Amino acid sequence: MQTGTIARLTDKGFGFISREGQEKDLFFHSNELVGVSFDELREGDKLTFEVADSPKGPNAVKVSRVS
Repeated sequence: MQTGTIARLTDKGFGFISREGQEKDLFFHSNELVGVSFDELREGDKLTFEVADSPKGPNAVKVSRVS
């Protein structure tokens, strides 16, 4: 599992995670959330996740908010 912080959220059900030491933010979709709904997330929240490859590049899967 990796950790990161929500950099930005959209009103379309997805967002981007900032990871320390990485220049590019990582995409995540609300379908990949575990134990939290998209409406409960706020920019700056800490998350744990795994990275998976997709046709458009790496993205976050199994995304959970750190309490």
